[in-house]
Amino acid sequence: MAIDRRGFLGLGAAAAALGGFGKAFAAGTEDPSVGKPWKGWKKGQFQVHFIYTGVAESMFWILPDGTTMLLDCGDHAALTRGNLAVPVKPGPERLAGEWIARYVRRVNPSDAAVDYMMLSHYHADHGGTPNWQSRAPTGAQRKWDYYRSGFGLAAEQLTFAKAIDRAWPTFDDPIPKIDGQDRDLEHIRKVYAMLEKRDGLKVEKFRLGAADQVVPLKDPSACAGFKVRNICANGRIAAKNGEIRDLYADVIARCHPKNLNENGMSLGMIVEYGDFKFFTAGDFSDKIRNADKSVTLIEDELASVVEKVNVAKVNHHGHFSMPEKLVKTLAAQAWVGCTWDTLHMVDPVCARLADRSLYPGDRVICPGVFPKSRREEDAGKAWTNDVAKASYDCGHIVLDVPPGGKTYTMTYLTADDESMAVKSVLRFDGAGRVG
Repeated sequence: MAIDRRGFLGLGAAAAALGGFGKAFAAGTEDPSVGKPWKGWKKGQFQVHFIYTGVAESMFWILPDGTTMLLDCGDHAALTRGNLAVPVKPGPERLAGEWIARYVRRVNPSDAAVDYMMLSHYHADHGGTPNWQSRAPTGAQRKWDYYRSGFGLAAEQLTFAKAIDRAWPTFDDPIPKIDGQDRDLEHIRKVYAMLEKRDGLKVEKFRLGAADQVVPLKDPSACAGFKVRNICANGRIAAKNGEIRDLYADVIARCHPKNLNENGMSLGMIVEYGDFKFFTAGDFSDKIRNADKSVTLIEDELASVVEKVNVAKVNHHGHFSMPEKLVKTLAAQAWVGCTWDTLHMVDPVCARLADRSLYPGDRVICPGVFPKSRREEDAGKAWTNDVAKASYDCGHIVLDVPPGGKTYTMTYLTADDESMAVKSVLRFDGAGRVG
């Protein structure tokens, strides 16, 4: 059943009073594809696969012509978090980079060949690390100098044509990275060097403000209305009119800091596909203490260069991020949280995402997992009605947008094994859920 905008908002208001529609909206278990293997990609669809591992963030993009990108591929010591840890899936017998590569090969139209790799910022949970379960190359791989973690481990099964990096090639933007003090950066530099020699990888710097860097490479004619706009990088933000603001310039001039928050360096983009828009910005989150002792939230500044979208990936895994101004501006129908800890998608963040006073209408909150301990801790809070019920047990999430972008789906797949079985499907039109 299609619902027009007025009817959708009216239904949403009634649901807020009754509490029933929101619960049904977040369930998504009545779709006929539930319990069956995932249908796969077909030409014309834009897909983002939010790959669940329980220890890292990773997204695999398939553009409408089949061009692909692996955005982040991390691994880190999430298991050492004790009671804060979430389940590792499909299991501990493989490290995250290998699970991610195997997932990519199941869904990639080009099997092992990936067109772009992009690291949002130099943190282990996004790119891998030599500091946690990293293994030395063995067998035929011994001739290469790299760490078998995150992107390095995935590269044993995948090839990449181009890498897009926030600070390539000098790694001094906005301040120099200090040799020997950043092993996660050391790791990714080794991966680039290995792939340059092995595969002829080309590496280039992320061009802030550009809308022609991540582009369809196979058949642009199949991508009418598709565009990726680069909106943030290295503590700077870019408006649509080309104006670029440096959020850390005053801090650097005043304090000459040896380090800045790596999260605030994160790369971010808005994707347009016809009527559809998607936001992602890594871990773009930080507080800047100004000369007058006031505090600036860089996400408040980011709100000035973004716009309303249909789907948004939550910054910094929902760990005390996403202030009101940014939530109100993005006004997403679906919020995706890449979770690897019970301190992700925390109560105050989810309460803001669900707050109808910031923007009207129903929406769904889609973490990779919303574990039992959190459900018990947050029981009875209004926002829990907006959480996708399929997240109660860990799952991969697939965003699928057909040509024109007038409709889209959010599908949960099981992460328990590699069967790609569908757990839940949420279907949206331009106003809300279709069915």
